Amino acid sequence: MFKKVLIANRGEISRRVTRTCKRLGIATVAVYSEADAECPHVSDADEAVLLGPAMAKESYLDTARVLDALAKTGADAVHPGYGFLSENSGFARAVAEAGATFIGPPPSVLDAFGDKMKARGVARSAETSPVPGTDEPVPVGTPEGLAAAREAAARIGYPIIVKAVGGGGGIGMQIVQDEAGIERALKSCSDRGRASFADDRVYLERYVSGPRHIEVQIFCDTHGQAFALGERECSAQRRHQKIVEESPSPAAFFAGDEGAARRERLYASAIRIAKKVGYVGAGTCEFIADERGELYFLEVNARLQVEHPVTEMVTGLDLVELQLRVAAGERLPDLAAVTRKGHAIEARIYAEDPAKGFIPKPGPIDELTWAGGAGEAQTTTLRVESGVRAGNKVTPFYDPMIAKVVAWGDTRDLAIAELDRALAGTTVAPCVTNIAFVRKLLASDEFRSGQYDTKFAELLAKRA
Repeated sequence: MFKKVLIANRGEISRRVTRTCKRLGIATVAVYSEADAECPHVSDADEAVLLGPAMAKESYLDTARVLDALAKTGADAVHPGYGFLSENSGFARAVAEAGATFIGPPPSVLDAFGDKMKARGVARSAETSPVPGTDEPVPVGTPEGLAAAREAAARIGYPIIVKAVGGGGGIGMQIVQDEAGIERALKSCSDRGRASFADDRVYLERYVSGPRHIEVQIFCDTHGQAFALGERECSAQRRHQKIVEESPSPAAFFAGDEGAARRERLYASAIRIAKKVGYVGAGTCEFIADERGELYFLEVNARLQVEHPVTEMVTGLDLVELQLRVAAGERLPDLAAVTRKGHAIEARIYAEDPAKGFIPKPGPIDELTWAGGAGEAQTTTLRVESGVRAGNKVTPFYDPMIAKVVAWGDTRDLAIAELDRALAGTTVAPCVTNIAFVRKLLASDEFRSGQYDTKFAELLAKRA
């Protein structure tokens, strides 16, 4: 096992990795920007290294600075968390060249899934259908390219989504209802892709009616084993980004014997896709389901997901520990024998204003109290994963997520009740948050019945 792990990230995921490392007796190194100097992930770790200014490209996204911190501290492994450099194949290669272990999939896998065109090809080769769309990028900025895009869109059928090839987290995506909107969407998504991912390529996909976002947690080791650890329902979203996730999915198309068979086919597809590229470590295979329950491959997130605690709560596993063990070359236990128990649900608490289109609202956190009293809860039925403490600020430099509150219950109703109780006992002030909105979502008839899709949360925010 590793002696010292550098965590190339910030906030709650850095603290989450540190917690498991400490339990296993592994020393930790935190990295931080000038804006994060007083954040708890810095003091949680055994060592901490300042990377640079607040801007991510000058700190957390600066490969050279992270590698310099690796060299200075003598860490023998790097955990990238999620976001930032976690799916950067060049960074993974550089870590290996520096003599350390990258705790994640090999660079060849990151290359395969970091490009959505390649990912669609992998899915097809694994006998899994991606969402109908183009399997090559659509040219942008020329009359010929626009004509080709219009022809492809007509063939796919409106409405369509224009997507940045290198995109993620809802960035570089636009829904187009008819031919009149396609030129503007192509340029907008191409520009966002260039700015956010240094990749201006775009492609087209059919916009699935009444879509449900279903994802499968996969885990693979270097000994050829591959497992699916159940699905997560991630359809409560705004701006194409998740705010509430749960497991198992309450979708009606998973009910009964037919639903159970559909679920097993879904898991089998995820495993085939993983094996096709020699996947290693934790990953998430994402699918879109239409109103009939027809499931289409969407993408693979080749890293630990924000919502991984949901899977941990229903399986009893520590996915970070499994990541560490797999990266160290150990063989996974028989995860197929793991029994999934009860229901788990996670709410992401953001500094944002749902009444104003979920616009981020950076600001100070003078008062911070979690349900059950001061400090963060870690029990069998409730977890709070937070990257801030009272006295910190939510800055405009990074994602405005304050915390994740995760609840478990024997049934879905009990899990929802536990989460609502926790949110009712949470105080974050004076920062504007989405807590009241999330409670409204949990209480809604659509959510309670499990009959909601990816458009539901934004429509709910517009109700009086």
